[in-house]
Amino acid sequence: MATLSDEVSQAWEDRDGPIVLATVDEHGKPNAIYATCVNKYSNEKIVVADNYFSKTRANILAGSNGSILFITKDGKAFQLKGTIEYERSGDIYDDMKEWLAPKFPGHAAAVLCVEEVYSGANRLI
Repeated sequence: MATLSDEVSQAWEDRDGPIVLATVDEHGKPNAIYATCVNKYSNEKIVVADNYFSKTRANILAGSNGSILFITKDGKAFQLKGTIEYERSGDIYDDMKEWLAPKFPGHAAAVLCVEEVYSGANRLI
């Protein structure tokens, strides 16, 4: 697992709009969704609340790696890549339930374990 640099952590705090979460199915067919219920759990883990996943959930449970794409308010794009854990209980799940608005079901926490970070074509980590 990689640790987000101060630059990337600051960019995460300055992100604009929803993130894009991408996964692939067992045949390599990609799936991408917008997600707004996201939080940085640590400098190694980003959490996306599973409120209404379908294909995304199936892909994660089948072992898909994932990618999160976000853009800052000044238009700089970042992509985080890594494995995805699916937590239905435990510390990360409990933390997600703390910050998730009560109107959302929060079935589980999809946790991207950061292994690579890019800004444009430049690999930062």
